[in-house]
Amino acid sequence: MNTNYYAILMAGGVGSRFWPVSTSEFPKQFLDMLGSGDTLIQKTFSRLSKLIPVENIYILTNERYNNLVLEQLPIVKQSQVLLEPAMRNTAPCILYASLKIKKLNPNAVMVVAPSDHWIEDEATFSDNLKQCFDFCSNEDALMTLGIKPTFPNTGFGYIEYDKSDENPIKSVSQFREKPNYESAKSFLASGNFLWNGGIFIWSAKSILESFEKFQPQMNALFLKGYESFNTNSETTFINDNYADSENISIDYAILEKAKNVYVLPATFDWNDLGTWGSLHEKLDKDENNNAVVNATVLLKNSSSNIISTSKDKLVIIDGLEDFIVVDKDNVLLIYPKSKEQEIKGIVASLKV
Repeated sequence: MNTNYYAILMAGGVGSRFWPVSTSEFPKQFLDMLGSGDTLIQKTFSRLSKLIPVENIYILTNERYNNLVLEQLPIVKQSQVLLEPAMRNTAPCILYASLKIKKLNPNAVMVVAPSDHWIEDEATFSDNLKQCFDFCSNEDALMTLGIKPTFPNTGFGYIEYDKSDENPIKSVSQFREKPNYESAKSFLASGNFLWNGGIFIWSAKSILESFEKFQPQMNALFLKGYESFNTNSETTFINDNYADSENISIDYAILEKAKNVYVLPATFDWNDLGTWGSLHEKLDKDENNNAVVNATVLLKNSSSNIISTSKDKLVIIDGLEDFIVVDKDNVLLIYPKSKEQEIKGIVASLKV
Protein backbone atom coordinates (compact mmCIF):
# COMPACT_ATOMS: atom_id res chain seq x y z
CA MET A 1 0.00 0.00 0.00
CA ASN A 2 1.40 3.41 -1.01
CA THR A 3 2.42 5.37 2.10
CA ASN A 4 2.21 8.64 0.15
CA TYR A 5 -1.58 8.24 -0.14
CA TYR A 6 -3.71 10.16 2.37
CA ALA A 7 -7.41 10.90 2.83
CA ILE A 8 -9.32 13.74 4.46
CA LEU A 9 -12.78 12.48 5.39
CA MET A 10 -15.31 15.29 5.80
CA ALA A 11 -17.70 14.39 8.63
CA GLY A 12 -18.85 17.64 10.19
CA GLY A 13 -22.19 18.23 8.47
CA VAL A 14 -25.60 18.02 10.11
CA GLY A 15 -27.56 16.50 7.19
CA SER A 16 -30.60 18.62 8.00
CA ARG A 17 -32.49 17.58 4.84
CA PHE A 18 -32.84 14.16 6.50
CA TRP A 19 -34.51 15.59 9.57
CA PRO A 20 -36.00 14.30 11.81
CA VAL A 21 -33.85 11.13 11.54
CA SER A 22 -30.66 13.13 11.07
CA THR A 23 -30.23 15.71 13.84
CA SER A 24 -27.49 18.04 15.03
CA GLU A 25 -26.81 15.60 17.88
CA PHE A 26 -26.67 12.52 15.61
CA PRO A 27 -26.26 13.43 11.92
CA LYS A 28 -26.71 11.14 8.95
CA GLN A 29 -23.04 10.16 8.46
CA PHE A 30 -23.30 8.25 11.77
CA LEU A 31 -26.53 6.46 10.76
CA ASP A 32 -27.15 3.25 8.84
CA MET A 33 -29.40 4.97 6.32
CA LEU A 34 -29.88 1.97 4.00
CA GLY A 35 -30.01 -0.85 6.52
CA SER A 36 -26.68 -2.29 5.30
CA GLY A 37 -25.35 -2.97 8.80
CA ASP A 38 -22.79 -0.17 8.57
CA THR A 39 -23.17 3.57 9.01
CA LEU A 40 -22.26 5.87 6.13
CA ILE A 41 -18.97 6.94 7.72
CA GLN A 42 -18.04 3.31 8.36
CA LYS A 43 -18.73 2.43 4.72
CA THR A 44 -16.70 5.41 3.48
CA PHE A 45 -13.75 4.66 5.77
CA SER A 46 -13.73 1.01 4.70
CA ARG A 47 -13.84 1.99 1.03
CA LEU A 48 -10.90 4.40 1.35
CA SER A 49 -8.83 1.97 3.42
CA LYS A 50 -8.68 -0.46 0.49
CA LEU A 51 -6.24 1.95 -1.20
CA ILE A 52 -5.00 4.22 1.59
CA PRO A 53 -3.18 3.14 4.78
CA VAL A 54 -5.55 3.32 7.76
CA GLU A 55 -3.16 5.55 9.69
CA ASN A 56 -3.18 8.04 6.78
CA ILE A 57 -6.94 8.65 6.90
CA TYR A 58 -7.92 11.81 8.80
CA ILE A 59 -11.46 12.63 9.86
CA LEU A 60 -12.50 16.28 9.95
CA THR A 61 -15.50 16.86 12.16
CA ASN A 62 -17.12 19.15 14.68
CA GLU A 63 -16.00 18.94 18.30
CA ARG A 64 -19.38 17.55 19.34
CA TYR A 65 -18.95 14.46 17.13
CA ASN A 66 -15.53 13.39 18.42
CA ASN A 67 -16.91 10.54 20.55
CA LEU A 68 -19.19 9.34 17.74
CA VAL A 69 -16.21 9.09 15.37
CA LEU A 70 -14.12 7.14 17.86
CA GLU A 71 -17.01 4.81 18.71
CA GLN A 72 -17.83 4.03 15.10
CA LEU A 73 -14.22 3.87 13.88
CA PRO A 74 -12.39 2.19 16.78
CA ILE A 75 -9.34 1.56 14.57
CA VAL A 76 -8.74 5.33 14.39
CA LYS A 77 -6.49 7.14 16.87
CA GLN A 78 -7.50 10.45 18.44
CA SER A 79 -4.64 12.14 16.54
CA GLN A 80 -6.43 11.27 13.27
CA VAL A 81 -9.61 13.12 14.30
CA LEU A 82 -9.30 16.83 13.54
CA LEU A 83 -11.85 18.85 15.50
CA GLU A 84 -13.28 22.13 14.23
CA PRO A 85 -13.98 24.47 17.16
CA ALA A 86 -16.18 26.59 14.85
CA MET A 87 -18.06 25.88 11.61
CA ARG A 88 -16.17 27.60 8.79
CA ASN A 89 -17.10 25.61 5.66
CA THR A 90 -14.65 23.42 3.75
CA ALA A 91 -11.69 25.65 2.81
CA PRO A 92 -10.26 26.29 6.32
CA CYS A 93 -10.49 22.67 7.44
CA ILE A 94 -8.92 21.41 4.22
CA LEU A 95 -6.05 23.89 4.63
CA TYR A 96 -5.58 22.81 8.25
CA ALA A 97 -5.48 19.10 7.36
CA SER A 98 -3.24 19.67 4.33
CA LEU A 99 -0.64 21.50 6.39
CA LYS A 100 -0.63 18.69 8.96
CA ILE A 101 -0.18 16.09 6.24
CA LYS A 102 2.53 18.05 4.42
CA LYS A 103 4.51 18.37 7.64
CA LEU A 104 4.38 14.59 8.01
CA ASN A 105 5.04 13.79 4.36
CA PRO A 106 5.94 16.47 1.76
CA ASN A 107 5.31 13.90 -1.02
CA ALA A 108 1.73 13.25 0.04
CA VAL A 109 -1.15 13.07 -2.41
CA MET A 110 -4.61 13.14 -0.88
CA VAL A 111 -8.27 12.69 -1.54
CA VAL A 112 -10.87 14.89 0.16
CA ALA A 113 -14.11 12.92 0.39
CA PRO A 114 -17.53 13.39 1.99
CA SER A 115 -18.36 10.77 4.64
CA ASP A 116 -22.03 10.39 3.72
CA HIS A 117 -22.11 9.32 0.07
CA TRP A 118 -23.10 5.88 -1.18
CA ILE A 119 -20.86 4.09 -3.69
CA GLU A 120 -21.70 0.49 -4.55
CA ASP A 121 -18.93 -0.42 -7.01
CA GLU A 122 -16.01 0.01 -4.64
CA ALA A 123 -13.47 -1.68 -6.91
CA THR A 124 -14.15 0.81 -9.70
CA PHE A 125 -14.02 3.66 -7.19
CA SER A 126 -10.53 2.51 -6.13
CA ASP A 127 -9.46 2.28 -9.79
CA ASN A 128 -10.70 5.82 -10.50
CA LEU A 129 -9.05 7.17 -7.36
CA LYS A 130 -5.74 5.45 -8.19
CA GLN A 131 -5.86 7.06 -11.66
CA CYS A 132 -6.26 10.48 -10.02
CA PHE A 133 -3.47 9.82 -7.52
CA ASP A 134 -1.12 8.86 -10.35
CA PHE A 135 -1.96 12.04 -12.27
CA CYS A 136 -1.55 14.33 -9.26
CA SER A 137 1.73 12.65 -8.28
CA ASN A 138 3.22 13.73 -11.61
CA GLU A 139 1.39 16.97 -12.42
CA ASP A 140 0.66 20.26 -10.68
CA ALA A 141 -3.05 19.55 -10.70
CA LEU A 142 -6.17 20.07 -8.64
CA MET A 143 -8.56 17.25 -9.51
CA THR A 144 -12.13 16.26 -8.90
CA LEU A 145 -14.11 13.13 -9.68
CA GLY A 146 -17.12 14.22 -11.73
CA ILE A 147 -20.32 12.18 -11.74
CA LYS A 148 -22.00 11.51 -15.08
CA PRO A 149 -25.50 13.04 -14.79
CA THR A 150 -28.45 10.74 -15.29
CA PHE A 151 -31.20 13.39 -15.20
CA PRO A 152 -31.41 17.22 -15.05
CA ASN A 153 -30.85 17.55 -11.29
CA THR A 154 -31.25 21.07 -9.93
CA GLY A 155 -29.84 20.20 -6.51
CA PHE A 156 -26.22 19.68 -7.63
CA GLY A 157 -23.51 21.98 -8.87
CA TYR A 158 -22.03 21.07 -12.26
CA ILE A 159 -18.54 20.85 -13.74
CA GLU A 160 -18.09 21.95 -17.35
CA TYR A 161 -15.07 20.47 -19.13
CA ASP A 162 -13.39 21.20 -22.43
CA LYS A 163 -15.36 19.40 -25.16
CA SER A 164 -12.30 19.15 -27.39
CA ASP A 165 -10.23 17.36 -24.72
CA GLU A 166 -10.03 13.68 -25.75
CA ASN A 167 -7.90 12.61 -22.77
CA PRO A 168 -9.54 10.47 -20.06
CA ILE A 169 -8.76 13.25 -17.56
CA LYS A 170 -10.36 16.49 -18.77
CA SER A 171 -9.39 20.11 -18.28
CA VAL A 172 -12.15 21.93 -16.37
CA SER A 173 -13.58 24.99 -18.10
CA GLN A 174 -15.68 26.21 -15.19
CA PHE A 175 -17.82 25.25 -12.23
CA ARG A 176 -21.51 26.04 -12.54
CA GLU A 177 -23.84 26.72 -9.62
CA LYS A 178 -27.01 24.71 -8.99
CA PRO A 179 -29.06 25.45 -12.13
CA ASN A 180 -32.75 25.87 -12.78
CA TYR A 181 -34.47 23.00 -14.57
CA GLU A 182 -34.09 24.42 -18.10
CA SER A 183 -30.38 25.05 -17.59
CA ALA A 184 -29.92 21.57 -16.15
CA LYS A 185 -31.57 20.09 -19.25
CA SER A 186 -29.25 22.09 -21.52
CA PHE A 187 -26.23 20.90 -19.51
CA LEU A 188 -27.20 17.28 -20.11
CA ALA A 189 -27.86 17.89 -23.80
CA SER A 190 -24.43 19.45 -24.33
CA GLY A 191 -22.68 16.30 -23.11
CA ASN A 192 -19.70 17.95 -21.39
CA PHE A 193 -21.16 18.59 -17.94
CA LEU A 194 -20.74 16.44 -14.83
CA TRP A 195 -22.23 16.61 -11.36
CA ASN A 196 -19.87 18.01 -8.77
CA GLY A 197 -19.74 15.22 -6.17
CA GLY A 198 -17.35 17.04 -3.86
CA ILE A 199 -14.54 14.47 -4.15
CA PHE A 200 -11.18 16.20 -4.68
CA ILE A 201 -7.65 14.91 -5.26
CA TRP A 202 -4.32 16.77 -5.24
CA SER A 203 -0.81 16.71 -3.90
CA ALA A 204 -0.05 18.51 -0.66
CA LYS A 205 2.34 20.73 -2.63
CA SER A 206 -0.25 21.77 -5.25
CA ILE A 207 -3.10 22.56 -2.86
CA LEU A 208 -0.88 24.52 -0.46
CA GLU A 209 0.61 26.56 -3.30
CA SER A 210 -2.96 27.36 -4.37
CA PHE A 211 -3.89 28.52 -0.87
CA GLU A 212 -0.78 30.69 -0.79
CA LYS A 213 -1.77 32.26 -4.13
CA PHE A 214 -5.55 32.62 -3.78
CA GLN A 215 -6.13 32.78 -0.01
CA PRO A 216 -3.04 34.52 1.41
CA GLN A 217 -4.79 35.76 4.55
CA MET A 218 -6.15 32.35 5.50
CA ASN A 219 -2.86 30.72 4.59
CA ALA A 220 -0.92 33.13 6.82
CA LEU A 221 -3.32 32.48 9.71
CA PHE A 222 -2.72 28.72 9.68
CA LEU A 223 0.99 29.01 8.95
CA LYS A 224 1.35 30.79 12.29
CA GLY A 225 0.64 27.44 13.89
CA TYR A 226 2.68 25.25 11.54
CA GLU A 227 5.33 24.45 14.13
CA SER A 228 2.62 23.27 16.53
CA PHE A 229 0.98 20.86 14.07
CA ASN A 230 1.35 17.19 15.03
CA THR A 231 2.50 18.23 18.52
CA ASN A 232 0.77 18.61 21.89
CA SER A 233 0.28 22.35 21.29
CA GLU A 234 -1.73 21.93 18.07
CA THR A 235 -5.13 21.86 19.79
CA THR A 236 -4.43 25.07 21.67
CA PHE A 237 -3.46 26.89 18.46
CA ILE A 238 -6.55 25.63 16.60
CA ASN A 239 -8.90 26.53 19.46
CA ASP A 240 -7.42 30.02 19.66
CA ASN A 241 -7.27 30.79 15.93
CA TYR A 242 -9.61 28.62 13.86
CA ALA A 243 -12.67 30.86 14.26
CA ASP A 244 -10.71 33.76 12.73
CA SER A 245 -10.64 32.03 9.33
CA GLU A 246 -13.08 33.02 6.61
CA ASN A 247 -16.27 30.98 6.23
CA ILE A 248 -15.81 29.84 2.62
CA SER A 249 -16.00 26.63 0.59
CA ILE A 250 -13.04 25.09 -1.21
CA ASP A 251 -14.90 25.65 -4.49
CA TYR A 252 -15.11 29.43 -4.05
CA ALA A 253 -11.78 29.79 -2.27
CA ILE A 254 -9.60 27.83 -4.69
CA LEU A 255 -11.16 25.78 -7.47
CA GLU A 256 -13.08 28.57 -9.22
CA LYS A 257 -9.93 30.71 -9.30
CA ALA A 258 -7.27 28.15 -10.29
CA LYS A 259 -6.35 27.31 -13.89
CA ASN A 260 -4.87 23.86 -13.20
CA VAL A 261 -8.17 22.10 -12.43
CA TYR A 262 -8.97 18.73 -13.99
CA VAL A 263 -11.81 16.25 -13.79
CA LEU A 264 -12.05 12.50 -14.29
CA PRO A 265 -15.56 11.38 -15.27
CA ALA A 266 -16.24 8.69 -12.69
CA THR A 267 -17.28 5.22 -13.83
CA PHE A 268 -18.71 4.00 -10.51
CA ASP A 269 -22.30 4.12 -9.27
CA TRP A 270 -22.80 7.10 -6.95
CA ASN A 271 -25.52 8.63 -4.81
CA ASP A 272 -24.95 11.63 -2.54
CA LEU A 273 -27.82 10.56 -0.21
CA GLY A 274 -28.56 14.24 0.23
CA THR A 275 -32.33 14.05 0.52
CA TRP A 276 -35.16 11.65 1.30
CA GLY A 277 -35.76 11.42 -2.45
CA SER A 278 -32.18 10.27 -3.13
CA LEU A 279 -32.54 7.68 -0.36
CA HIS A 280 -35.80 6.49 -1.97
CA GLU A 281 -33.82 5.79 -5.16
CA LYS A 282 -31.45 3.40 -3.35
CA LEU A 283 -33.97 1.45 -1.25
CA ASP A 284 -35.93 -1.59 -2.38
CA LYS A 285 -39.43 -0.67 -3.49
CA ASP A 286 -42.76 -2.48 -3.65
CA GLU A 287 -44.78 -2.87 -6.84
CA ASN A 288 -46.11 0.69 -6.38
CA ASN A 289 -42.65 2.24 -5.91
CA ASN A 290 -43.04 2.70 -2.15
CA ALA A 291 -39.87 2.38 -0.04
CA VAL A 292 -40.12 1.39 3.61
CA VAL A 293 -37.53 1.64 6.40
CA ASN A 294 -38.27 -0.39 9.56
CA ALA A 295 -42.03 0.12 9.47
CA THR A 296 -44.74 -2.49 8.98
CA VAL A 297 -47.12 -1.00 6.42
CA LEU A 298 -50.59 -1.39 5.03
CA LEU A 299 -50.77 0.76 1.91
CA LYS A 300 -53.81 1.39 -0.28
CA ASN A 301 -53.94 3.53 -3.44
CA SER A 302 -50.47 4.88 -2.52
CA SER A 303 -47.33 5.11 -4.64
CA SER A 304 -43.78 6.51 -4.76
CA ASN A 305 -43.66 7.25 -1.03
CA ILE A 306 -40.82 6.75 1.42
CA ILE A 307 -41.90 5.70 4.91
CA SER A 308 -39.46 5.57 7.83
CA THR A 309 -40.40 4.82 11.44
CA SER A 310 -39.05 3.11 14.50
CA LYS A 311 -38.76 -0.66 14.33
CA ASP A 312 -41.99 -2.55 13.59
CA LYS A 313 -44.34 0.45 13.93
CA LEU A 314 -47.56 -0.22 12.01
CA VAL A 315 -48.33 2.50 9.44
CA ILE A 316 -51.61 2.55 7.51
CA ILE A 317 -51.85 4.89 4.51
CA ASP A 318 -54.53 5.36 1.87
CA GLY A 319 -54.40 7.71 -1.13
CA LEU A 320 -50.92 9.19 -0.71
CA GLU A 321 -48.54 9.72 -3.63
CA ASP A 322 -44.93 10.93 -3.72
CA PHE A 323 -44.66 11.83 -0.02
CA ILE A 324 -42.08 11.54 2.76
CA VAL A 325 -43.51 10.03 5.94
CA VAL A 326 -41.07 9.93 8.87
CA ASP A 327 -41.89 9.17 12.49
CA LYS A 328 -38.99 9.72 14.90
CA ASP A 329 -39.33 10.19 18.66
CA ASN A 330 -41.65 13.17 19.20
CA VAL A 331 -41.69 14.30 15.54
CA LEU A 332 -43.95 13.20 12.69
CA LEU A 333 -43.04 14.56 9.24
CA ILE A 334 -45.47 14.21 6.32
CA TYR A 335 -44.11 16.21 3.42
CA PRO A 336 -44.21 16.17 -0.41
CA LYS A 337 -41.04 14.80 -1.97
CA SER A 338 -41.26 17.59 -4.53
CA LYS A 339 -40.55 20.08 -1.72
CA GLU A 340 -37.82 18.08 0.03
CA GLN A 341 -35.23 20.85 -0.47
CA GLU A 342 -37.34 23.01 1.88
CA ILE A 343 -36.81 20.69 4.86
CA LYS A 344 -33.46 22.29 5.65
CA GLY A 345 -35.16 25.67 5.99
CA ILE A 346 -37.85 24.21 8.23
CA VAL A 347 -35.18 22.78 10.54
CA ALA A 348 -33.47 26.18 10.67
CA SER A 349 -36.73 27.95 11.53
CA LEU A 350 -37.52 25.43 14.28
CA LYS A 351 -33.95 25.72 15.67
CA VAL A 352 -33.76 21.94 16.27
